[in-house]
Amino acid sequence: MLFLKLTLLTFIASQGLFVSGENMITCEGDVHRLSCDTGLIKVKSSLYGRTDNHTCSFNGFLSEAVNTSCSLRISTIADRCNGLRECELNTSLLDTPDPCYGTYKYYNTTYDCINGRVTVICERGYSTLDCGDSSIQILNANYGRTDSVTCSNGHSDSLTQNTNCYAQNTLSAVASLCNGQKRCTVEASYTIFTDPCTGTVKYLTVSYICSRKTVTCEQNTAVLTCDAHHLKIISANYGRTDSTTCSSGRPASQISYTNCNMPDTLTIVAARCEGQSSCEVPATNNIFSDPCYGTYKYLTIVYVCV
Repeated sequence: MLFLKLTLLTFIASQGLFVSGENMITCEGDVHRLSCDTGLIKVKSSLYGRTDNHTCSFNGFLSEAVNTSCSLRISTIADRCNGLRECELNTSLLDTPDPCYGTYKYYNTTYDCINGRVTVICERGYSTLDCGDSSIQILNANYGRTDSVTCSNGHSDSLTQNTNCYAQNTLSAVASLCNGQKRCTVEASYTIFTDPCTGTVKYLTVSYICSRKTVTCEQNTAVLTCDAHHLKIISANYGRTDSTTCSSGRPASQISYTNCNMPDTLTIVAARCEGQSSCEVPATNNIFSDPCYGTYKYLTIVYVCV
């Protein structure tokens, strides 16, 4: 069993967000463990495969470590771990597609520890998420049960024993309701999220941050400012995910394709802006390349000031 955890960067602002960069490498079949001493997990990227012949190359697997051009981006780890302080995943149960048959692979996850907020709402309860003048950005959400203690008062053990209960649509439903809002009221109810485990008393866990968002049409320049603080990029995409944003005066042929994503946008914007108090990012193909030729694109950036 082998896992490697590397601390990439740590800094603390007197006010705002604590951020530390971590990198976890876990050999195929072992338990992938992400943890934050302070703050909540926010996965930046997860790769499955092999990019060198040294990592996880034990004597018994030397012949299976030759292919170093094997890499697959996956979202499963982010889906399960974002917004938690600790997260353990048995990689043998992840059911990840095999990007290179016959090669012994490993999981490589890079993540930040950010100072988010966590709200737990017992079944049939309500709670209001409040970000003041900033905007809500949902990190993760689950309606179900992942431990036997939370929201267990007054209930028999038989109603709290199932701790592997996840409603698959929770994150998308809460994000659709709350993202971009300054205040948002959420309810823990099976009528909203469906019932993932009949006979189990459930609760809704929501983790979120208070962020800023900028949307810049193609050929214009995004301006990010944090006054006396520093920029931390949470998410970014150069492309098009709806037909209304940056659509004025554009023919239908340029705005109809809405599945346009540039995977390296976050990496490019972070390298350009993080740690600065202000930053300009041109929304152009020269910066990001063209992820969908013929489509009029826009640059969306979600960031916080630390």
